[in-house]
Amino acid sequence: MTTRGVLYVHSAPRALCPHVEWAVAGVLGARVQLDWIRQPAAPGTWRAEFSWQGETGTASRLASALRGWQMLRFEVTAEPCPTAEGERYSATPDLGIFHAVTGMHGDILVPEDRLRAALARAAQGETVLEAEVAKLLGKPWDDELEPFRYAGEGAPVRWLHQVV
Repeated sequence: MTTRGVLYVHSAPRALCPHVEWAVAGVLGARVQLDWIRQPAAPGTWRAEFSWQGETGTASRLASALRGWQMLRFEVTAEPCPTAEGERYSATPDLGIFHAVTGMHGDILVPEDRLRAALARAAQGETVLEAEVAKLLGKPWDDELEPFRYAGEGAPVRWLHQVV
């Protein structure tokens, strides 16, 4: 079964850009050339987007291929398909990698064992429940990546309508 998704490289030093392309090509099994543009949120870095199609698990393999580079900020998404839920991976140099399962409408699905563990840590006074839930939903990663998501000068922009 195949799915499709998007790789967002939010910031990469210029010297790392060809290595990102090689890593993505290695996962997808085909030559990849990304359209790199300057990242205004971090001068001296570059950004790119790449839509992909592949077997379920491709998002995981892409995230694994890119996760070791300390200077890289990226996200990988995969749409749900008949045999698998969707996925979202976010990575920053400071926070490392975040993984979430997503439903057909893009909502993050939190497994009950992770919720129970968060409740237990909060009940024991190890943490605050709100902070634990924020981590389960990827809020620290969203907070750090939001300035890099902004479509800066020359970035491709997709206008979507809001559904309420």
